[in-house]
Amino acid sequence: MALTETLDLLMFAAACLFLMAGFPVAFTLAGVALAFALIGYSFGVFDLSFFGALPSRIFGNAMTNDILIAVPLFVFMGVMLEKSKVAEELLETMGQLFGTVRGGLGISVTIVGALLAASTGIVGATVVTMGLLSLPTMLRRGYDPSLACGSICASGTLGQIIPPSIVLVILGDQISNAYSDAQRAIGNWSPDPVSVGDLFAGALIPGLMLVGMYILYQLLVAFINPKSSPPIPRDEGQVETIDFIKKILHALVPPVALIVSVLGSILTGIATPTEAAAVGAIGSLLLAGMRTQEMGLLEGAQEKSPFDFMDFGNRRPTIIATLSLLLMLVLISFFDLRVTKNEIETGDMIAIVIALFASAGLLWGILVSLGRVWRTNILKPIMRSTMEISSMVFVILIGASVFSLVFRGLGGDDMVHEFLSNMPGGTYGALVVVMLVMFVLGFFLDFIEITFVVVPIVAPILLQSDISPVWLGVMMAMNLQTSFLTPPFGFALFYLRGVAPKEVTTMQIYKGVIPFVIIQIIALLILAFFPELATWLPEVIFG
Repeated sequence: MALTETLDLLMFAAACLFLMAGFPVAFTLAGVALAFALIGYSFGVFDLSFFGALPSRIFGNAMTNDILIAVPLFVFMGVMLEKSKVAEELLETMGQLFGTVRGGLGISVTIVGALLAASTGIVGATVVTMGLLSLPTMLRRGYDPSLACGSICASGTLGQIIPPSIVLVILGDQISNAYSDAQRAIGNWSPDPVSVGDLFAGALIPGLMLVGMYILYQLLVAFINPKSSPPIPRDEGQVETIDFIKKILHALVPPVALIVSVLGSILTGIATPTEAAAVGAIGSLLLAGMRTQEMGLLEGAQEKSPFDFMDFGNRRPTIIATLSLLLMLVLISFFDLRVTKNEIETGDMIAIVIALFASAGLLWGILVSLGRVWRTNILKPIMRSTMEISSMVFVILIGASVFSLVFRGLGGDDMVHEFLSNMPGGTYGALVVVMLVMFVLGFFLDFIEITFVVVPIVAPILLQSDISPVWLGVMMAMNLQTSFLTPPFGFALFYLRGVAPKEVTTMQIYKGVIPFVIIQIIALLILAFFPELATWLPEVIFG
């Protein structure tokens, strides 16, 4: 083995070792890479002039990348919805709706997890919220602790695969760059672009399939072992049908409307993922403003906001703003609202005037909602969490850029290409190896490290053959989802362990997630044998 190949392997192993030891991810990736760059330079096998390309790589990958603007916006949306108690109301309502069915509480957790995945996409917040609210109830109702813990952890990770997802945004950006590099390598200088919207559309059917498989498993367990998931007595907590329907609509309509606005605007081509993320951020702010007013949180708030003079203490501002936002989405899909054109048709001019009035209504609702969340002292923690998570993602991106630069400078690309090309089974044999490596790395590393470090190395090689980039991206996303569930270092397991009652043991949590990991592997195999599950919808929508 050549010295450069040895250094590449040692560098990768050292990075994994330091990450497992608990060192910060970004500094570990960059620090290990710099250390091995100096070692390679001392042996005369690495040229330090490679670092001259680092500023332009960082500037191109992060500073001028419009796609990654969606990351802080989706994070803001998720944290805002977490603080507005949407999950709490959803869990309570779905528990009443399905609780009388055997295994109904587990089904409720899965459905709520899917809804929160499509509206927040933040795994930690979803698992912690459902662990705090659902786990004590499920244990009190006689649920098997392992089944209850496994259901909550698995449902909480659906935010990785169900769009809109931060994972899909980051992965879509990496797959797009890798596909462009792969096509240029084989002489195609004008490839069809791969967008995050393609990946969102491709992941929708596999994500819903996974939700269905979770529910089927819970129904099967309830049928085989009824004691593991008993139903709630029908006469307990019974309410009038009309009141119950109103409660269901109140809990479901706002998050579903937000999901439709965000995901629908992407899939219909009205907005890019970044623009849709901005719609989601505004929608979550309006929803939080309405919920704080409904729950009476403003009455005990001591701090005043600069926008109190605009708040009339009712739901009118947020309702008008929500309708204004929906009206603007409709207008932009049917009319040309650009005011910089030389000639503006009469119909477009009328639409522009209506859009101006709608913008004023939207601005009113935004300012009122901002004032309300300010007064309830939740705006500062929301902004702090958004800043911390977004900073972590972008700093890891910089560290990963340094790591991949040194890896390529030591000839790692050629080594990986030769290794994958010589695999038995050709392209699909190489794909199996890559999936196995990503699955094993998921035991120890977070999805962000795997996405930023592994995908840029292996994806260009795989995409030089006749493989759909959308299918490959969805396969990787579903594979990365298991990184949150696989013992011993699955992050969802740690999130739940932190909020679970003391009588729930760590081994019960590990035991509970294993069936769901197997379900995910089965879903991954189904997707591998039927790529149309990921490619059909993007082709229908985007051609």
